[in-house]
Amino acid sequence: MRRHLAAAATATAASLTLLLAPGVRAADAAAAANPYERGPAPTRASVEALRGPYAVSQTTVSSLAATGFGGGTIYYPTSTADGTFGAVVISPGFTAYQSSIAWLGPRLASQGFVVFTIDTLTTLDQPDSRGRQLLAALDHLTQRSAVRGRIDAGRLGVMGHSMGGGGTLEAAKSRPSLKAAVPLTGWNTDKTWPEITTPTLVIGADGDTVAPVATHSEPFYESLPGSLDKAYLELNGATHFTPNTSNTTIAKYSIAWLKRFVDDDTRYEQFLCPLPRPDLTIEEYRGSCPLGS
Repeated sequence: MRRHLAAAATATAASLTLLLAPGVRAADAAAAANPYERGPAPTRASVEALRGPYAVSQTTVSSLAATGFGGGTIYYPTSTADGTFGAVVISPGFTAYQSSIAWLGPRLASQGFVVFTIDTLTTLDQPDSRGRQLLAALDHLTQRSAVRGRIDAGRLGVMGHSMGGGGTLEAAKSRPSLKAAVPLTGWNTDKTWPEITTPTLVIGADGDTVAPVATHSEPFYESLPGSLDKAYLELNGATHFTPNTSNTTIAKYSIAWLKRFVDDDTRYEQFLCPLPRPDLTIEEYRGSCPLGS
């Protein structure tokens, strides 16, 4: 027994010596454990802030330069000191343009993502088409865009509002390699999504009369596999069009979800588990905890 204790103590001491060796910092060790962490340790204030720690630049993609989608705007961290970033493409809703979801661009990018808010081929596109366009925009980002060198092509996610939310589910179904999906008050005639293996945060609104949660967001969420990392956030005092204007609750939980699954950054799990309780902005929250198990 003493030999076992002594051996354990020696191994522990050796590990501490390695971590405390000259030139080896705890931060370096943490970075080695997860090379995708970006930005300082999060706080409630930091995930609710209008802007995160990164300065953001933007560039426009003309519809003439786009293949399979309608062009858009790329928002990206200006600094390259931290290496590459995960990327997220966001689709607007039915009859809408990228301007309707533009607020998410700089807000998410400033937290350490490359974000592409897109226009669709027509404003009347259905969810299956929007799903294909989200994927085409991701391919443009990683293969042809001016910022492709800033992106880790293995860490990608999709978001979308309304028809774009339905398209988000379609994209996740079509491309299982996606790391995260966030449909915002999504609309789709398909109510069941057992094929999806991408961690998915479904966001609905209690006052939605266009895509009521009882016939859209709730069945979307409930149909996702039970083994999947998934969550359902129902906004309190909200409508179908709440995602079209700056919203701290949408931003906070979208950031936490994207950080947790696109960046594999477990520092953000504190905002998702234990499950958030109903409050002035949350009508209901369901989800799987712990995440990544």
